[in-house]
Amino acid sequence: MKILKISFILAGAWLGGSLMGVEEPQFEVKQTWGEVEVRSYGSMVVAQTLVSGNFSDAGNEGFKKLAGYIFGGNQGSQKIEMTAPVIQEPQKKGEKIEMTAPVLQEGQDQNQNRWVSFVMPAGRTLENLPRPNDPAVVLKEIPARKMAVLRYSGTWSEERYQEKVQALLEVLKTQGAKWKGAPILARYNPPWIPWFLRRNEVQVEIE
Repeated sequence: MKILKISFILAGAWLGGSLMGVEEPQFEVKQTWGEVEVRSYGSMVVAQTLVSGNFSDAGNEGFKKLAGYIFGGNQGSQKIEMTAPVIQEPQKKGEKIEMTAPVLQEGQDQNQNRWVSFVMPAGRTLENLPRPNDPAVVLKEIPARKMAVLRYSGTWSEERYQEKVQALLEVLKTQGAKWKGAPILARYNPPWIPWFLRRNEVQVEIE
């Protein structure tokens, strides 16, 4: 019942956002390489959770935990505005996890630990955001960085994601650009948007 209630709340938030404009992180396009944009992002704060599972299951599980946080699952029961995109990325090898996060073993390809993140609205900081009730949800500030981004439509399948990752990295190799960290998936639409209308991105940090 709780999950169903959250789903209806999310539906209203996304529908409202689609009519009035859901907030997205601000960036500046520095250059383009064909379909790839090189963007400069300022620092941002995210709420994130570490989940274990296959590509699709991990994303869904993380989404539910973070939705619980922004819709009142925090100290003070504050409501936090829904933003886009929802970000999914693998846990880095050897990454140290803060004590408030769940301690999970490193998984294999089909059962990997993955971070799922919601970007917090502009003006929200680590100091003025309410503390999550769920210890599996943590708040983190991501410093300013430069990202190479490839936009695509279609499903959120791992096969589609990997296809676009390879396309992005091939462009970076051609341009002689160096990247660091694992590519991330950024999803901008709710699940009920038809797959062919969805806006997705693969992003990777470049030096």
